[in-house]
Amino acid sequence: MKAGPLARLVALLSLGFLLVPIVIVVIMSFSSASSLQFPPPGLSLRWYHSFFADPRWVEALLTSTLLALVSSAIALVLGSLAAYAITRGRFWGRGWLEANFVAPMILPAIVIAVALYLFLARIGLLGSAAGLVLAHVILAVPFVVLIVGVGIRGFDARIEQIAFTLGASRPQMLWRVLLPNLVPSLASAYILAFISSFDEVIVTLFVAGTYQTVPKRMFNELMLEVNPTITAIATIMIGLSLAAIAGVAAIAGRRGMRSMMGDGGS
Repeated sequence: MKAGPLARLVALLSLGFLLVPIVIVVIMSFSSASSLQFPPPGLSLRWYHSFFADPRWVEALLTSTLLALVSSAIALVLGSLAAYAITRGRFWGRGWLEANFVAPMILPAIVIAVALYLFLARIGLLGSAAGLVLAHVILAVPFVVLIVGVGIRGFDARIEQIAFTLGASRPQMLWRVLLPNLVPSLASAYILAFISSFDEVIVTLFVAGTYQTVPKRMFNELMLEVNPTITAIATIMIGLSLAAIAGVAAIAGRRGMRSMMGDGGS
């Protein structure tokens, strides 16, 4: 069923409504003005230079990147194991377990932040690097469970049974049979987990202590003054998110092409 002209118009207007603020921020990040001004009187890279020349912002960028890399890697391992257990397992409460893993994507971020604050304070990890990583792992795991779970469901379980029949142990089957076929799903899951960690601000504000990430520093800066450097940082983060989406789309498209070629060959 094709969408009518009115539906297409509404869709375009909605898309434009969402994109206009982003476009304005990107344009203002190249402004030569000394304050936020739109349209800009001229073009300049002064705010990007201000960002990279400030050691505090560079330190926050390194912290965000390292935090996202570590937490996403841990989430990828734990989430993949959980996805396999949920998808292939046959035990009571499997649906509840899956819902529990997905819950951080559904619950309001402030609820998760308060819960993690109380939990980490109770176990003595509030404000520590380990506590911050743990919080980001909890937020990233749902992406891994969902995406890797879809990949596992799309993989024929009979191939796993054949591997067992030929004498492979479960670790051997997972490493030599299943994982090579899940590379696209694992890559997509890692990218989305990385972005979710890199962009996280609410939970980080509650549990990070003295650690400064880029989103946390942006929030703190905006509380004091509207610094035009924020527009450059926002543009960088927008570009990073778009690159991640493009990467996931490219992986999904390549996987679809392989599936089509496989179906054609059969």
